[in-house]
Amino acid sequence: MRILHTSDWHLGQHFFTKNRAQEHRQFIDWLVNLVEQNQINAVVIAGDLFDTGTPPSYAREIYYDCVAKLNNCGCQLVVLAGNHDSVAMLNESKGVLGYLNTHVVAAPDETPDQQIIPLYNKDQTVGALLCAIPFLRPRDVMSSQADLSATEKNQALGQAIAAHYQAIYTAACRQRDQLGKAVPIIATGHLTALGVKTSDAVRDVYIGTLEAFPSSEFPPADYIALGHIHRPQKVAGTEHIRYCGSPIPLAFDELKSTKQVVQVTFSERESIAIEPINVPRFQPMATVRGNLESLPAQLKEASSEGSEALPVWLCIEVSSDQYVSDLQQRIETMIEGLPLEILQVKRLSNTTRAGIQQEENETLAELSPFDVFARRLALEPELVGTSLETELTARFEQVVEAVQEETGIVVTRPTKKPAEPLVAELEGDLFPLAELPSEPPTKPKRRSNSLKPAADESQNQVDLFAEGDNA
Repeated sequence: MRILHTSDWHLGQHFFTKNRAQEHRQFIDWLVNLVEQNQINAVVIAGDLFDTGTPPSYAREIYYDCVAKLNNCGCQLVVLAGNHDSVAMLNESKGVLGYLNTHVVAAPDETPDQQIIPLYNKDQTVGALLCAIPFLRPRDVMSSQADLSATEKNQALGQAIAAHYQAIYTAACRQRDQLGKAVPIIATGHLTALGVKTSDAVRDVYIGTLEAFPSSEFPPADYIALGHIHRPQKVAGTEHIRYCGSPIPLAFDELKSTKQVVQVTFSERESIAIEPINVPRFQPMATVRGNLESLPAQLKEASSEGSEALPVWLCIEVSSDQYVSDLQQRIETMIEGLPLEILQVKRLSNTTRAGIQQEENETLAELSPFDVFARRLALEPELVGTSLETELTARFEQVVEAVQEETGIVVTRPTKKPAEPLVAELEGDLFPLAELPSEPPTKPKRRSNSLKPAADESQNQVDLFAEGDNA
């Protein structure tokens, strides 16, 4: 039995002003070829198939094209919903796609057995059992907890997610016993596990409650295929609990890691072989950092990866202590005649500015909704330190929690970071500064006594559930 673990395709994503359709089509062609060459039995997409709940028609077309091609290969496809996906939209085509060897799990089922998908060998014998667990919204696993404190909600949500995993795993063990043979059990998930490294394109999935799930709370499945984090990585150093990451870079900071899918092979000797496979880069991208004197040479070097038909998409970080009013014109001159296309420009200051000066130069893209609300309150000095300020803040938090319950797409409470020398500045429409933040700063929560992380998990998360600053 051989599966291919992938996730976070984000079909339909617009990267600043750019469409990713061609990259996604090339990735799927590459994926189908890999399935054929390596005789993959099943492809598992662990959430965030689409970038939004209302994907454009071309994104749906790419999805259906992938389904048809994998079906022609005789390969099963399992699609799990992520926090970006719409349950209703995925369910629209679920029945039809079932005839094309595709299983769609958009939301958890009340009956655990309904979330277990048998994966078949080429001879149509069961080769593995998949605990198909999509993104779990709080309302999916627990009732309203309006009377609980934030700490108690955090603990309750973590326990509810752990209980859901255990229920599905127990049902899978029961089905394995009925089969009468020791087939492997695979689990999926779309969440943030404790201690992982994220990227700028990753949104937090729970508001003000559980920010990361301890790996010790996962059931003892043979392999756990996770999605939501775009950087490929092991969880808590364990070989069998992994994020495969997104197949294409969804933010410039993702260029630091090679994109992967993970091939998992289970042998009859009950051994497991895990092999990350690098995904080619289908669109040249780069981040160039330097001052106005060094940029021309660096830009020329970056242009070697591009062509007239496929220019390099660039993020330029300009180091300068002085405000440069004609920065736009200078950069235009530097790239003239080069196969480069600038999508983002940031200004890096070599000296730390005074706090108020720093705030004046911050853009909306650098702020979370909580930051914006706090600064709006600060414009009303008569409210500062009063009970009305406390009441307004509490009501705003209730609104944010209501958004979580309704949509599942969330923002965690940030903490004030130390003043940083990074200020993004640019005038005009030619160089958009940034998209709205996909991962706002988070505020750690007090740790639950019943959800302690494994000893080898990131020490940076040791105060995850404690009130305080999170750098």
